[in-house]
Amino acid sequence: MLMHSSLAVTIEGLPLGLAAVKFWTRKKFKGTAALKKKINPTRVPIEKKESIRWLENVQQSTERLGDAGRCVHIGDRESDIYELFCAAREAGTHFLIRTCVDRLAGDGDHTIADEMEEVAVKGVHRIDLRDNNGNPDQAVLEIRYRKLRVQPPIGKQRRYPTLTLTVIHAEERGTPKNRKKIEWKLITDLPVCSRGDAIEKLEWYALRWKIEVFHKILKSGCKAEESKLRTAQRLANLISVFCILSWRVFWMTMLNRSAPNAQPTLALTATAITVLDRLVNDRPRARRKTLSHYLNKIARLGGYLARANDPPPGNTVMWRGLSRLTDIALGAAVGPEIVGN
Repeated sequence: MLMHSSLAVTIEGLPLGLAAVKFWTRKKFKGTAALKKKINPTRVPIEKKESIRWLENVQQSTERLGDAGRCVHIGDRESDIYELFCAAREAGTHFLIRTCVDRLAGDGDHTIADEMEEVAVKGVHRIDLRDNNGNPDQAVLEIRYRKLRVQPPIGKQRRYPTLTLTVIHAEERGTPKNRKKIEWKLITDLPVCSRGDAIEKLEWYALRWKIEVFHKILKSGCKAEESKLRTAQRLANLISVFCILSWRVFWMTMLNRSAPNAQPTLALTATAITVLDRLVNDRPRARRKTLSHYLNKIARLGGYLARANDPPPGNTVMWRGLSRLTDIALGAAVGPEIVGN
């Protein structure tokens, strides 16, 4: 059984919840790549392919969020589907996709790559990252962008219109050590009129990694893949609950960084606050009992050391701490009923 999900996040990276989820299965899980040797995937209607899930999630997300014009659907190279571009246009929403297909451009006598080769570098952008060994590193990206006419696949030109889109290329200068060279090719229907606009879109695309973090919590924290039930419907129901739990862990982790001075009741119940006050001692430097104060206590239950120079707690210590807190709070609730006050 497979699941395809769409995570809603703010531009600051705070996860708001799942905007769409689709479950499905297939008769054959291995050897599906060999089918491409027998058929031309571009000739198969999107309705007959599993790729339709991308379009369905765009439609479901747009309907659920209720404000299509404010939404930007971000996807990796797997979502580089011309039908998705048209579906977003019909829904009145926007998209920012990393491309892997060199489509026909202009009047169809050349490709996007041909046209982008003529574009001069319009700016540079320096970013901080880590190499494969986890060591801090920097990369200088050369940025190029251009608005151009993009043609649909040859076999689908009668069904889909030509679109005017903007292509952004960001390529790292030089050859880095201990990691892959950064080379992003993005396509969007959003306006890009300056270097600042292009950098903004690159930063938005970087938020796509949030869905990978969410899936890590779902698989490693909730252990969704180890679940075994009698029917697919029961399994889908269980994973749906796990999705809520995974979002909550992720939300609380990021909330600790984006709104540390908020009231603790924003994310915690009165029972949880009371248990944390009794269970985890306050540090000497603690002055105000803010949300961050209590979230750090939860992380300490999960193994977070909370030293002066430690970074904010991550998802792993948060899900461990929340698991312990849930068990302890349950014990505190039922204990008096069993042994008396």
